Amino acid sequence: MQLRRLGRTDLSIAPMVLGGNVFGWTADKKTSFAVLDRFAEAGFNAIDTADVYSAWAQGNKGGESETIIGEWMKARGNRGRMIIITKVGSPMGKGKEGLSARYIDEAVEASLKRLQTEAIDLYLSHWPDIATPLDETLGAYQRLIEKGKIRWCGASNLTAPLLEAALAASKARGGPRYEVLQPAYNLADRAGLESGLADLCRREEIGVITYYSLAQGFLSSKYRSEADLPKSPRGGGVKAYLNPRGFRILDALDAVSARLKAKPAEVALAWVIGQRGVTAPIASATSVEQTDSLIRSTELTLSAADMRALNEASSL
Repeated sequence: MQLRRLGRTDLSIAPMVLGGNVFGWTADKKTSFAVLDRFAEAGFNAIDTADVYSAWAQGNKGGESETIIGEWMKARGNRGRMIIITKVGSPMGKGKEGLSARYIDEAVEASLKRLQTEAIDLYLSHWPDIATPLDETLGAYQRLIEKGKIRWCGASNLTAPLLEAALAASKARGGPRYEVLQPAYNLADRAGLESGLADLCRREEIGVITYYSLAQGFLSSKYRSEADLPKSPRGGGVKAYLNPRGFRILDALDAVSARLKAKPAEVALAWVIGQRGVTAPIASATSVEQTDSLIRSTELTLSAADMRALNEASSL
């Protein structure tokens, strides 16, 4: 498998990142281990999670995903072969959120403990924190890098102006910069990345790992009407896609999928993988069968005609 270098970092990843948001939520520990085993056995090496996963589930408090990943790596003895991406900043309880140096120092220790590792490969600011100066956040990451607790830092959910400001702050202070961006991006949600942000990332050689790569499951084609929304706990987030443009995208996916004898989700992921400047999409799985489907998406070759049909159907 051909690995892709993640921006200017020394990290090289397979063209698919496994999403850990479902671990401890819609995938219990046993299922999560099976998914992780299959993913690693196929030669894939990057896992994305966050300290807050999955605090939203009843009975959870956050940290469940990191804990499962840490237990899996310890059980399999494969920490050195995996690239672990996690995030900081989302609410984890009273006084436990944001990107202040004090909180980052506290949160990274908790993540390291749950992951049962000495260092995090890529540590991301989960959301912008306008209450905390960029210098403070970047300084905290610099100290963590110097201490060997994280290897690289990046950010999620930044607009082009916010990323430009962060890069300028890094240049002015002479410390580390955000080397990776994690934006929402898929066939149905293109505007955020394509409105200047993708150009900025290419120009600055910033790695791009996309999330919501299947539009919360909409691009799997299992949601064709509001009657289908209860099929999954994530169905509620799909309703906004049930419109003429969304149905046009599904029709195009169906046509390409039929030609390639592939699933619509596999084609949708292959489209993301094929986008200039995208290092890899993130996608999650709650079964070995779904994991196999993620793997197949990296093996698909979309023709120029396929890409054109999908681009035209999803144009804004």
